[in-house]
Amino acid sequence: MDPGYSLEKLVQAYFDCRRHKRTTASALRFEQRLEHNLLVLHEALEDGSYRPGRSICFAISRPRPREVWAASFPDRIVHHLVYNQIADRFHRQFIADSCACIPGRGTLYAARRLEAKVRSQTQNWSQPGFYLKVDLANFFVSIDKRVLWPLLMQQIPERWWRGLTKTVLFHDPRLDFELRGDASTLAKVPEHKRLANAGRYHGLPIGNLSSQFFANVLLNELDQHIKHRIGARHYTRYVDDMVLLHESADWLNDALDGINAFLPSLGLALNPRKTVLQPIHRGIDYVGQVIKPWHRITRRRTVHAALARVSVMDASDLFASSNSYLGLLRQASHSHHDRALLINIMRDRGHVVKSDLTKVFRKSTCSKI
Repeated sequence: MDPGYSLEKLVQAYFDCRRHKRTTASALRFEQRLEHNLLVLHEALEDGSYRPGRSICFAISRPRPREVWAASFPDRIVHHLVYNQIADRFHRQFIADSCACIPGRGTLYAARRLEAKVRSQTQNWSQPGFYLKVDLANFFVSIDKRVLWPLLMQQIPERWWRGLTKTVLFHDPRLDFELRGDASTLAKVPEHKRLANAGRYHGLPIGNLSSQFFANVLLNELDQHIKHRIGARHYTRYVDDMVLLHESADWLNDALDGINAFLPSLGLALNPRKTVLQPIHRGIDYVGQVIKPWHRITRRRTVHAALARVSVMDASDLFASSNSYLGLLRQASHSHHDRALLINIMRDRGHVVKSDLTKVFRKSTCSKI
C-alpha cells in the first residue's frame, strides 16, 4: 500500500462524488448501506483486487445526438479519489488559458478570458484583428491511451497511485455495459463518434470525471506547443475548442499549419469543417456566447431553444429549468433583453419573478406570500 492512501481520502471522494447527485438512484442505493459499501471498496483498493464494474451506455439528443457512458457509482468514487490525489500537480503545469474541468475555470471564466484577450489584441476595439477558431475531430473517441499514459506517468511517481490510475485509464467499458434509453436516439449518433466503434486502445468515455481530466493532460501538450513553439500570445482553449488571435491573417494561417503538423504526435487531427478564420469584429462564437465589440451575448440558437422549451415544458420541470436558463443567460454581459423574453413566458404561465429578472418563484411560494 502507498502511504498516501487512506480510508479518509476514500470517504472524501465519496462526498465529492455525491455532490449535486445525492438523489440519483445509484447514489441512493449506495447510501442505503453506506458504511458496508465504503469498506468493501476500501478493502478492494487495499488488497489490489479492485476492478471497474459495469457501465451504462445511453444517448442524449441536445445539443446534438451524443453517446454517453456512465460508470457505476463505486467507480465514480474511485475517479474522484484519483482526481483528488493527482490533479493539482498537473493543474500547476497547465497554462492559465486552459479551461474546463479545472476549479474556477468553467464557461464563464473561458468567455471572460477570451473577451479580455480580444480587447488586448484590438487595443480595446480600436484596431482590426483576426481570430482562428479550431476544433478537434472526434476528440474523445480519438484519444490514444498509449500516447496519454506516458504523460501521466511523468507526474505520478507513487507506485500504488500509478497502478490505480492505469486501471482507470485502460478500463474498457465496452466489455461490460448496460444499454439504456431510447435506441432511436442512439441510432442518430454518427458511427465515427461512437466509442463502440473506436480502436482497442482508443477513446475515453464521455461522462466520467476521469475522462475530462485525462483529456486536459493530453491537450496540455498542444497548449504548450501553441504558446511556446508557435508563439501565440493570445490563445485560449475550452476542452477541444481553441481560439487564437492576431493582427495578421497570414500569421494565423501559418499557426494553423503548425498545429496540423504537431497533432499527429498526439494521435489527433483538426476538424476542417469547424476551422474558422474571420475578422474579430464579426463576433467570436465561443462556449455558448458570442463576443462582439463592447459586449458578450448568449448564442442566438441557445436563446431560441430555451424560449421554445419553456413554452411547452411540463409544469413540474418548469421552475428548475427556467432558473437554470436564467443563470445561463446572466453569464453574458448583455442579457437583459434575453432574460426579459424568458421572464414574459414565465409570467404568462402564472409564475412570479424577481424585479431584476434574475429569479423565478414557485407558484406555491407565491400564493403563500
